[in-house]
Amino acid sequence: MAKKVVATLKTGTGKNFTKCIKMVKSEKTGAYMFKEGIVPNDQVKEFFAEEKK
Repeated sequence: MAKKVVATLKTGTGKNFTKCIKMVKSEKTGAYMFKEGIVPNDQVKEFFAEEKK
């Protein structure tokens, strides 16, 4: 299944999106977690700029 997703993102409209992975610190435990998202290329900076919720 992962191969299909990767192949889909490399063709057609998939080139307009970027997979972003951001490391955020948990307020409760202090441990770091990873937040992932597939966002349009023009919204990558907003993804990394947004505060943790």
